[in-house]
Order: sequence, then C-alpha cells, then structure tokens
Amino acid sequence: MTAALATTLGNVLPMSVEIHPGEHPEGHFLGMTWNLDTIWVTAIAGAIVILLGFWVRNQLTKKTEDHVPTKLQLVWETVVTQVETQVEENLGRVHPYVVPLAVALFFFILIANWIEVIPTEINSSTHLLPSPTADTNLTYAMGAIAMVSVWIYGIRKKGAKAYFKHYMEPYWWLLPLEILQDLLKPVTLALRLFGNIFAGGIMIALIGSLVQITVGPIPVGGFFTVLLDVVWKLFDTMFLGGLQAFIFALLTVLYFGMAGAEGHDEGEDRAESDDTEEATPELAG
Repeated sequence: MTAALATTLGNVLPMSVEIHPGEHPEGHFLGMTWNLDTIWVTAIAGAIVILLGFWVRNQLTKKTEDHVPTKLQLVWETVVTQVETQVEENLGRVHPYVVPLAVALFFFILIANWIEVIPTEINSSTHLLPSPTADTNLTYAMGAIAMVSVWIYGIRKKGAKAYFKHYMEPYWWLLPLEILQDLLKPVTLALRLFGNIFAGGIMIALIGSLVQITVGPIPVGGFFTVLLDVVWKLFDTMFLGGLQAFIFALLTVLYFGMAGAEGHDEGEDRAESDDTEEATPELAG
C-alpha cells in the first residue's frame, strides 16, 4: 500500500524544483557589478513612460469633432485627479512638484511591474524582461529619490531651523528615534515594493516547474502550468502590481504632507496671529 502510494505521488508531483532567486546577468565596470537585465528593463520602462507622456499630451490637445474626451484622456484625468485630491488633503494645496512626481512614480512602477507579463522566457531560468522592481537596487534608488525630495520640500517650506526642530518634539530625548524613523522610510518604501514583486517572481518559477507533472504516462503538467501561470499573472502582476504602484505613490504624497505639516506650537502661533489680525480692524473701528 505504501509503495503504491509513493509510486503514484512520484508520478504526480514534480521530481525537483530549482529556483535561483536574485540571480541576474552581470556586467563589470569601474570595479562595480551591474545587473544588466535590471538596467535594460528599467530603460525600456522609462522610455515607455516618456513616450506615453508625449502621446497623452498630443491626445489631450487634440480637438474631437463631437467634443467628447478620448478614453486615454479620461484615464489620465482620473489618475491625476486622484493624486491631486490626495495632495490637497495632505498639503492643503497642490504643490507644483508633488503631483508630477507622484504620477511619474505611479506610471513608471506600474509599467515596470506589468512588463513581466510579456512572454520573453528563453528557458525556465532566463527571462529577457523580468520586472526590475524585483531588484532592490532599483527600489532603493526610487525610495531614496522620493525621500530626499520630501526632505528638501520640508526644509524649503518650513525653513531649516523649524524643520530640524521637529526632530526634538515633543521631547528632545526622542531625537535618535525620530532620525531613525526618517532614515527608515526610504528603506520600508523600497522593501515593500521589492518584497511583493520578488515573491510574485518566485511563484511564477514554482508554477513553471509543474510542467513535468505526469499522471501515469499522461503529461498533464503543461496544462496546469499554462492555466495557473495565466491566473497568477492576472492576479499578481496586473492587480497587485498596480496596487503596489499606487501604494508607493500614495505613501510618497503622505510623506510630503508630513514634512510640510506644521508643529503644534507653530500652528497655535499662526492661529493667534490670525485672530489678532481679525480683531485689529474691529478695535480700530
């Protein structure tokens, strides 16, 4: 009985699965190692975003005979409107830098995540267009760009003295924790995006290994591989990939809001100043 069960399982389950996460075709230049697939796919995704921007600009300025907006215009206006709403709720007004940055991050990450759907597998271990966001080198770079922009915005809006003063509020002895919290923000931004996309890539590799499954002499692995691969890519790459792009852009907007927010004392001083200005004309009258 046990031998028969083992034989049956041996025919149904794959014999072995080899997954090599984090491996990339590498190049060496200036004493550094470069992940070549991350570089070329990032360049392709960036080029797509730029071309999409020019195309959208052309579509938005095009006058239709029935004066009805095109579908692309409706999609673009929906995304930009949602970003502007989030910025206004957190910053009080639309900052001229925040909206373009958030929209650019959203569409770049979205395309970088979705590009993996294109079937460019040479074999089970080689993929010409892997998602570059599954490489921490790219996600750390985007997290650093976002947070450096946030810090610059906070300093320009509040002034260097007032901005750095918030690290010692409400208690000065919390300074190390406040600094650590700020330094960890780009790290959490990067690892959240990387972890989700990287895990999805591992699942695709696991699904690909099912191709060797047989039930007796009948090979059924190919059917299950194609079916599960389509279902997983629709769920993970398309849905979760879009969700992660939205979360990254949204958190960037929220960090801008936190950097520009007034402290408790500063808010009270401004409120008292406004009350004084309102009361002055009445006293003068």
